[in-house]
Amino acid sequence: VQLQAFGGGLVQTGDSPRLSCAASGGTVSRYTVAWFRQAPGREREFAAAIDWMGFTTFYADSVKGRFTLSRDNAKNTVTLQMNSLKPDDTAVYYCAAGPVYGSSRIGSYDYWGQGTLVTVSS
Repeated sequence: VQLQAFGGGLVQTGDSPRLSCAASGGTVSRYTVAWFRQAPGREREFAAAIDWMGFTTFYADSVKGRFTLSRDNAKNTVTLQMNSLKPDDTAVYYCAAGPVYGSSRIGSYDYWGQGTLVTVSS
């Protein structure tokens, strides 16, 4: 399974961009899909995850209330809606998939996309 993240770019504080994660070469419909992010000079951190049915979502405290995950298993895609962005949200955003439930651990995910950079200007 190959994952590809789309939707990054330069945005302004308060903007609401949307990131997408598309799977090819297989399906992620039975996997939890998560988004991690890595800010310059910092370690990669968990941001959000959605279970394989799309019924349950998990969010890091830093994004809770501002980010929303959804998925369309028929299209093999997961969407991360980001609202009220702040400069601290500047990072490379990675989507990942794995046969886990709600894990925030990097090692829990078997498949990773290449990342997409989101830069939030103040």
